[in-house]
Amino acid sequence: MPKKTDKKPATKLKAVKKVVKKTKEKVILPISAPVAEVFVTREGLKKLKEELNHLKTVRRKEVSGRLKEAISFGDLSENSEYEEAKNEQAFVEGRIIELEDKIKNARIISDKHSAKVVTLGAKVKIRSIKDKSEEEYTIVGTTESDSLNKLLSNESPIGAALIDREVGETIEVQVPAGKVRYKLLSIK
Repeated sequence: MPKKTDKKPATKLKAVKKVVKKTKEKVILPISAPVAEVFVTREGLKKLKEELNHLKTVRRKEVSGRLKEAISFGDLSENSEYEEAKNEQAFVEGRIIELEDKIKNARIISDKHSAKVVTLGAKVKIRSIKDKSEEEYTIVGTTESDSLNKLLSNESPIGAALIDREVGETIEVQVPAGKVRYKLLSIK
């Protein structure tokens, strides 16, 4: 017969209780899963730090003021302003935790890379085999990806297919619209 122990089974999801200043209200915030290395450029890391600073110094105060104002309306059970302010506070605190994790696990993408193979930070020019249109992208980590500004994530279908490829190679990528093929024209 197995021995009975006082140990509680380990849970996969942990939570943090954060006491909201001057409201006696407790907010449960999920702890995000451990973050692996986050690949960012120096500029990207600077933006993450600026956003974190803004959230801690400006947004927290704004949300705190909204909470105080909503509490002053009385009867919290039917106070939509209070509920909205609590939700906003949870979002801000969650984003702060996320940014702190990303900054803590940030790995700077080198400005110097080989022009022989595609790596993070490389600027690539590709041509569609189908319609011969050409596009130029910079391969970045997921944190900085922005297709409108030609910043392609290394984890996106096209970005992942380009990593470690050489000029002249043709890649085939499965995208939501089907399979597409590109030729790698240049690496900078």
